[in-house]
Formats: sequence, structure tokens, C-alpha cells
Amino acid sequence: MKILLIDDDEMSLELMAAILEEAGYSTLLAENAIAAAEILNSTPDVALLVCDMFMPMINGIEFFRELRAQGNPQAFILLTGNDPTPLMAEEPAIDACLLKDFDLAQTLPQEVARLLARQPVTSSRTAHES
Repeated sequence: MKILLIDDDEMSLELMAAILEEAGYSTLLAENAIAAAEILNSTPDVALLVCDMFMPMINGIEFFRELRAQGNPQAFILLTGNDPTPLMAEEPAIDACLLKDFDLAQTLPQEVARLLARQPVTSSRTAHES
């Protein structure tokens, strides 16, 4: 099971990867939605996506909608530097929207664990042990 991280800011990607890998998760990194879609097409065991809201070409909500239109069911966490409430109102089907702040080192692994615990365990996917 892998977590796909999508952000056009390389430092943000590295930080998210470090946070989640320290919590015991395996991560894949994509600098934009196009690269993320390519990874999803070639990597069957991606269980969850963590995506920045503001990226060039396509924002996080647009990417989420495109994924759902293509039948991709993975849990989806949207990250933003702004208040997440309006974004959740704009797209309530997103599993979670987190503020990119100093608490991200705690909130991100907690939300990932919560969402992965909701998913059924299959032979190619196992639940994360805390």
C-alpha cells in the first residue's frame, strides 16, 4: 500500500513524505496532477492521495473530480494554506481537507490513519498499524 503525494512545491513534497514515512507509510511523489495520474495508472496499490489545492494546470479539487469521473476510488486528502471550510463546501465528497500549518506533522498522519482504517483490507493492501 502506498500514499501518493501531489504538490508543485518540492519542499512541501519532501516534508509530507518525511512526516508520513516517519509514521511508517510508503510514499510516492508527483509534482503535478499529470505525473500523479501516470503514477496511478502504473501503480495498482496506491490507497490514498494527498494533494495540494493550488497547483498549475489543474487544482486539487479539479483533480479530485477528474479522478472520480475516471472511477478512481482512493481516499483523498486536500491540503491548503487557506481556510479549508469553503473548499469542503465546494467539494463535500473529498474525504478530508487539512490546513498546511505547523500542526501538519500531527494532523496528516492522524487523518491518513483514520481514512485507511475505513478501507477494507485486501491481499494487496493492509491497514497501517499505529
